[in-house]
Amino acid sequence: MRLYKTVEKEASAEHVIEKSRFIAYVKPASTKEEADAFIAHIKKKHKDATHNVPAMVIGDKMQVQWASDDGEPQGTSGAPIVKMLVNAEITNVVIVVTRYFGGIKLGTGGLARAYTSVAKSGLEAAVICDVFQQLCLTYEFDYTYLAKLQNMAGETFDMSNMKYTDTVEADFTCFPSDRDELQAAVSNVTGGRAVLKKEDIIFTKKKWEEF
Repeated sequence: MRLYKTVEKEASAEHVIEKSRFIAYVKPASTKEEADAFIAHIKKKHKDATHNVPAMVIGDKMQVQWASDDGEPQGTSGAPIVKMLVNAEITNVVIVVTRYFGGIKLGTGGLARAYTSVAKSGLEAAVICDVFQQLCLTYEFDYTYLAKLQNMAGETFDMSNMKYTDTVEADFTCFPSDRDELQAAVSNVTGGRAVLKKEDIIFTKKKWEEF
């Protein structure tokens, strides 16, 4: 099942709008403390900037929503970024948009459009993705069954992290709802000889194609 939407990696994007330079810095963050540290880092990096506007949405239910306008007119910069994130259902992310003023005032509407536009470009560079909960079953089995299991992979389960010793050990991942089908497939191929060594719940990311 899909748990939430987030970003895959740290990234940045830059726009020049009416001679003002806007740079969006985006980073995955699962806690407010992690987001605060990133904000402090960007503010230190661009301490000479006119504004460093931070925004964050944290938690699988978007429990933490916070932003600051950092000297811009109230509600024209940080808040629109948070609103964009919430509307797009993107969480566990922190954004800082740095602005170097170019001498032309944009007005309240222009500011909101500028900040959200560069923030969106930053999000796209960071790669929007879905976070899924999956089941990981680690099996040990004889080499005899490896090729057939690999041929079956990609339907209801994936295989990874193969370790080759006297036997083969591999991780089989699937959605929790497909557990019985996975176990039945492994059992059928190996005649019930595969040994289940470990079972974990893991979280995986899949690229979001539209934003």
